[in-house]
Amino acid sequence: MGSGSKLGKKEDGGRGMEKEAKQQQQLQLRQRHAARRGRRPLAALAFVAMAVACSAAVHWQLRRETMERAELRLVSMCEERARMLQEQFGVTVNHVHALSILISIFHFEKNPSAIDQDTFAKYTAMTSFERPLLNGIAYAERIFPHEKEMFERKHGWIMKTMNREAAPLQEEYAPVIFSQDTVSYLARMDMMSGEEDRENILRARTTGKPVLTNPFRLLGSNHLGVVLTFAVYRPNLPADASVEQRVEATAGYLGGAFDVETLVENLLSKLAGNQDILVNVYDVTNASEPMAMYGSQTPDDKVGLLHVSMLDFGDPFRRHEMRCSYTQKPPLPWSAISNPLGTFVIWMLVGYIICAAWSRYDKVTEDCRKMEELKTQAEAADIAKSQFLATVSHEIRTPMNGVLGMLDMLLGTDLTMTQKDFAQTAQGCGKNLIRLINDVLDRAKFEAGRLELEAVPFDLRSLLDDVISLFPSKLKEKSIELAVFVCDDVPKLVIGDPWRFQQIVTNLVGNAVKFTERGHVFVRVSLAEQSNVETCRVPNVTLNGKDCKVESTANGAFNTLSGFQAADERNSWEYFKLLLSDKELPSNELEGEKCNQMDADQVTLMISIEDTGVGIPLHAQDRVFTPFMQADSSTSRNYGGTGIGLSISKCLAELMGGQISFTSRPSIGSTFTFSAVVKRASEDTSSDSERSLCEALPTAFRGMKAILVDGKPVRSAVTRYHLNRLGITVQVVNNMSMGVQAFGQNGATESREKPSMLFIQNDIWRPETDIQLLNRLHALRMNGQVHELPKLILLVTSEADKEKYGSTFNAVLCKPIRASTIASCLQQLLQVEIPVRKENQNRPSFLRNLLVGKNILVVDDNKVNLRVAHAALKKYGAKVHCVESGKDAISLLQPPHFFDACFMDVQMPEMDGFEATRQIREMEKKANEEKREQSTSAEGSTSADWHLPVLAMTADVIQATYDKCIKSGMDGYVSKPFDEQQLYQAVSRLVVGTTDPAP
Repeated sequence: MGSGSKLGKKEDGGRGMEKEAKQQQQLQLRQRHAARRGRRPLAALAFVAMAVACSAAVHWQLRRETMERAELRLVSMCEERARMLQEQFGVTVNHVHALSILISIFHFEKNPSAIDQDTFAKYTAMTSFERPLLNGIAYAERIFPHEKEMFERKHGWIMKTMNREAAPLQEEYAPVIFSQDTVSYLARMDMMSGEEDRENILRARTTGKPVLTNPFRLLGSNHLGVVLTFAVYRPNLPADASVEQRVEATAGYLGGAFDVETLVENLLSKLAGNQDILVNVYDVTNASEPMAMYGSQTPDDKVGLLHVSMLDFGDPFRRHEMRCSYTQKPPLPWSAISNPLGTFVIWMLVGYIICAAWSRYDKVTEDCRKMEELKTQAEAADIAKSQFLATVSHEIRTPMNGVLGMLDMLLGTDLTMTQKDFAQTAQGCGKNLIRLINDVLDRAKFEAGRLELEAVPFDLRSLLDDVISLFPSKLKEKSIELAVFVCDDVPKLVIGDPWRFQQIVTNLVGNAVKFTERGHVFVRVSLAEQSNVETCRVPNVTLNGKDCKVESTANGAFNTLSGFQAADERNSWEYFKLLLSDKELPSNELEGEKCNQMDADQVTLMISIEDTGVGIPLHAQDRVFTPFMQADSSTSRNYGGTGIGLSISKCLAELMGGQISFTSRPSIGSTFTFSAVVKRASEDTSSDSERSLCEALPTAFRGMKAILVDGKPVRSAVTRYHLNRLGITVQVVNNMSMGVQAFGQNGATESREKPSMLFIQNDIWRPETDIQLLNRLHALRMNGQVHELPKLILLVTSEADKEKYGSTFNAVLCKPIRASTIASCLQQLLQVEIPVRKENQNRPSFLRNLLVGKNILVVDDNKVNLRVAHAALKKYGAKVHCVESGKDAISLLQPPHFFDACFMDVQMPEMDGFEATRQIREMEKKANEEKREQSTSAEGSTSADWHLPVLAMTADVIQATYDKCIKSGMDGYVSKPFDEQQLYQAVSRLVVGTTDPAP
């Protein structure tokens, strides 16, 4: 045990380091998760700032586009107005030019002149539409000083200055001689008397182009205006005339006043959008002091949008421009507000989605981390549970092995009846404890997914017979009836796990017997397909805890096995008769014949266990299959048990591909039903002596006839089922009168057709009323027809009835009846010879044949276990050698040796069984290699390799220990305490046929 403790400490240390590493990793994960959560507010703030910046960018972009569109619109409107004003000014200048030519021709070349004031006034008035920009036009003639006097006499008036004074002496004059009526006030005025007019006249005659004055207030309208001056030349002036030639050829001057305010107003009124923009016209000849011709006197530099269009009025010495701006600031469109707001909302939604995804990711990460922690904890708990189970199993099984082994040895000695009873009681209690441990381990294996099923052929009917044979003592105490019935359609042989199947049935039948004080316990097996079809044909299905209409006889009894009411009426006669075959089977070889002819490879069996016990309370029915749970605390006190049997049965049923359910009614009883999927087995499978678990019934009774007197149809069907298995044809009657009649009718037939036996149920038999049968039997005896007398067999439930009627009947059979007990009884009554079957080498009773003369080495550090193993193996004729450590075993098993097998304990000090087995395999490997080298050098020399069968012998029965045994090189596994069956299963696979290899 010391090495086991050291190994456990090493494993605990390794697991501790691994646990510490996992905890460190989990701590790092939590720190990273906390760091991510700490960065989340900063990331959210940065994201909001980015959303605001993006929304602002969208806003300013839309606003810039809006302003650009407004600016383009302003440019378009301003350019349009400037172009129109400029075009109209050009048209006016052209007409003034044409008028100058007209004056040159008709005034200077004609003598007398063809133009006078009236003609000029009338003509200019009629053609004023062609000069919309001019308020009026006048013509001033060029006069030199020497021509002044003659000019004034000719025209009859004196030239005056702009101040209405007589013109003084000067270099030349330019008096107005012709004027339009709108500017008639200019007549007789010397235009050279005004300084600005004088400059215009001089520039006009030198350039030959129209010139403009600075803006000024016009006389009469007081509007801002300018004066247009155009030189009139004498005819025949060349186009490329020089300045001197122009000055010399100048005859006069045409001038017109432009009312800029009125003209621009008229122009703007004709255009759309006039209310949206503000138009200003400036004379910017002096850029530092622009003079307003239309609009405000000084330009507003604070206007948001401003466009300047240059105006070309033909005067090369003056510059004009039109400045346009919006009367109001262009309104901000809704898109510049809604789009940024929508963008911000979208960013916020995206941020929310990202935040939610991030939170979800963190949550999933945290959940995964927690799941990893839980997984680690679960794995640690699973390992701890496995270790706990292994420890508990080992610590309990080790002493129990000694207890049961010594009790078994004690029972093999001469004991008094009292001593033997005490020893058997102690042995039974020990086996119950081992059975409880096995149940707990089975539950743990199922939860871990390590419980595996066998797949061997077995006889289902024989297995159920074995189950009901386990409860004779309890049945005798309670006088309840236990019966089993298997439908004819169920195959005779099936392939599955008979031990687990038997475990389920045993648990359910044991519970039924335990909780039933009167009535019966009935086990019924059918096919699932047939069960489902027939269920649909039966109305009034019973529900848990609810009363339903159940068929009963005239005397108030129910058509069930014992006459007591059952929880589920599907086992009543109304339903049960639908499962019976229409014809009797002549022999046991025909059992399941119809089913074996079907093509399906798998069948689903439905097994129901019905009892008429106390039932399950309604409040406890939902926890029936919960481990270690019972109906209430009184259940354990009154009936005993741990409450784990049903839980294991449920696990095993599910592992077999089926389910388990129940119907229970308090004070009436319970019916548990489970299904299992098995495979069909062919008839020749039973010849497989290695694995099949089946037992053939005797065939000596085939063809015999019997009469069964039983008033309960379900019970009679069960009895008939067992007799049919032996090949006996059964005629069922309800009472003794019908039985006597049937016996009399058969008496008239030939002897071979007469019934050989008469089976009577004890509740049918009445000695005082059934005198007819006794008289009939007496008459046959008196007539010397003793050989025709049928054998009277009474079927009873209790031993008391057996003693009461023993003198009247040839035999009394105490229930539960089985085919084998009926065959044994009939063999004694009818003196029928049953051929002795060849001993089945697969049974544990022939273990002695396998072990006799074999040299077995037992290795265990526990002296009590050594004694038990030594006695058990020596009991079967083996030569047993015992050692107490792995090192001693290695020294004895150095090839060559004389041992045929080795039973090796797993946990031992210094060197455990695993390490000892590994070293044994290494020694055998080296010996085999040397042997092959020797056989290669010596031609024709062959010998078998060394391989000693090593069986693990330990109290640990968990799967992990078994896997470790196989991995270390062991060949099998024997758990403590081991019985004859287990020992046989392990030894039969390894020891049979073992021969000593040649050294």
